[in-house]
Amino acid sequence: MTDVFGPQEWTAIFLSLRVALVATIAALPVAIWIAYILARKTFPGRQILNGLVHLPLVLPPVVTGYLLLVLFGQQGPIGGFLQQTFGISLAFRWTGAALAAAIMAFPLMVRAIRLGFEAVDPGLEDAAATLGAPRWRIWCTVTLPLIAPGVLAGAVLGFAKALGEFGATITFVAAIPGETQTIPTAIYGLLQVPGSEPAVLGLVIVSVVLAMGALLVSEWLARRMAKRLGRA
Repeated sequence: MTDVFGPQEWTAIFLSLRVALVATIAALPVAIWIAYILARKTFPGRQILNGLVHLPLVLPPVVTGYLLLVLFGQQGPIGGFLQQTFGISLAFRWTGAALAAAIMAFPLMVRAIRLGFEAVDPGLEDAAATLGAPRWRIWCTVTLPLIAPGVLAGAVLGFAKALGEFGATITFVAAIPGETQTIPTAIYGLLQVPGSEPAVLGLVIVSVVLAMGALLVSEWLARRMAKRLGRA
């Protein structure tokens, strides 16, 4: 494998892992919050919020990338503000790739975590409240442990989706070697170069191994959590 890959391919692999990890960590707290709202709250516009959350799943990824470019580009309302106020630029940067990956992974994370909330019996939380436990303690000792498998599933799905994101990423941040070129964009670029089949195959194998590894680890952790909850 080391003979197949050059520095550019290794950079793409490590950048993909970095982007996917940052995207998952950044999106997870917001996904838990939105999943809680959709699972437990009733309010006007709830279905609109649900539709907006899942919109990236049904929109073409290129459209999502273009909208990100319009909003977060240096001339966009959000991107211009970040650039002028904090000196932060997202377009054509690896941080922009993480943003695109987080947005594309967000619906999958919310969906899995919401199922976790819906599987929790609210009576358990009410019982803890009647015993005088404050809301933060109920959340930490009752709700969070019970939804942990759903959170874990959402995080792994988000990580896998972020790892394989292509359309929104290449539209928003392009495929700059060493800066924004991830595994999918590197594969796409190599496919345009005659004689690059070994490197393409190697990157495909790496993608499969990383995705399967994440799924197997999540399954193992979910089973351990389920056993602990069963003994609790």
